[in-house]
Amino acid sequence: MNTIQQIIASAQKTITIERDAIAQLFDLIDEEFAQAVSSIYNSKGRVVITGIGKSAIIAQKIVATLNSTGTPALFMHAADAIHGDLGSILKDDIVICISKSGNTPEIKVLVPLIKKTKNTLIALTSNRTSFLGKEADYVLHAFAKEEACPNNLAPTTSTTAQLVIGDAVAVALLNLRGFSEKDFARYHPGGALGKRLYLTVNDLCAAHENPQVTPDASIKEVIVEITNKRLGVTAVVSNDIIQGIITDGDLRRMLAKNESFDGLTAQSIMSKNPKTITHNAMAIEAKEVLEENNISQLLVTENGNYAGVVHIHDLIKEGIA
Repeated sequence: MNTIQQIIASAQKTITIERDAIAQLFDLIDEEFAQAVSSIYNSKGRVVITGIGKSAIIAQKIVATLNSTGTPALFMHAADAIHGDLGSILKDDIVICISKSGNTPEIKVLVPLIKKTKNTLIALTSNRTSFLGKEADYVLHAFAKEEACPNNLAPTTSTTAQLVIGDAVAVALLNLRGFSEKDFARYHPGGALGKRLYLTVNDLCAAHENPQVTPDASIKEVIVEITNKRLGVTAVVSNDIIQGIITDGDLRRMLAKNESFDGLTAQSIMSKNPKTITHNAMAIEAKEVLEENNISQLLVTENGNYAGVVHIHDLIKEGIA
C-alpha cells in the first residue's frame, strides 16, 4: 500500500470509529439526560462547565454554544478551580464536569468541593461507575469504546462524543426556550447569519448618496451622475417618483447604437419599470430579488418615493451574498 492509500485508509478508519461511537450515543439519551437538561432549564443561575486537558477545550466550545443560544454559561478550568477559581461558582449555578475517565486527580479534588457548595453537579463522562459518575447528581453518558488513535491514547473519539452530547444539551435547551431567529440575531449581531435576520435595505443604502437625474437630463449629465456616485447606475426621477433606471450597460448599448448622443436625454435611454424594493425590507430579500432577476442593483423606495440604491456589492461586503 502506497503512502496516499495509507493516508486515505487511516482517515476513513478514524471517521468510521467516530461515526459508530456517535451512533451508539443515540441509545444513551434517556430520562436522566432529560432530567439533567430540565434542571438547567429551571435553574435561576448559570451553567459552569469545567474539565482538564482536551476535555477543557470541549468545555469551552460547549460554553460558547450555550451562550449563543440563550443559556448563560462560563468556563472554569478544573486545575484553576482548586487554586481560587472555585469562587466563580454562584449559589444557583449548575456545574457540568467533563472527564472521560471520571477518575483524574484534579476531578477527585474538585468534585467534593462542588458538593460542599450544594450546587447541582452534572457529569459528562464515558464512565458511569467512575468517581465523578457516582458523585454527580446526573450523568450525561458520553460513552466511547475506543479512541481513533491506534494506540487508544490520544483523545479523539471520546472528545467527539463529549462534543455531540454538549450539542444535544444546547439544542434541547434551545427548543425548551423557544429560541427564535430574532433571538439568534440578537446574540449574533456581527455575524453573517445574524445579519441575514436583522439587516434591512435601509441599513445598506444609507451609506450611499442617491444617484438621480431628471427625465430631461442630458446624456453628459447622466454619465457624470453615474461616475460621481460610483454605483454603476442612476435613477430617473420626477417629483420624487421613479420613472426609470439607467445603468452602465444602458450607456454602452446607447453608444453602440448611436454615432452621436446629441439630443438624447435620460428618458430616451432609460429602462422603464425597474425592479424596486422598499427601504424596510430585509437585506436577504434584496439578495433574492437581485439573484432572481440576474441584476446588480435595486432601486429603493420609501412611501412610494425614491430613497436610494442597494448594490450587490453591499450584500457581499456584509457577508450576505
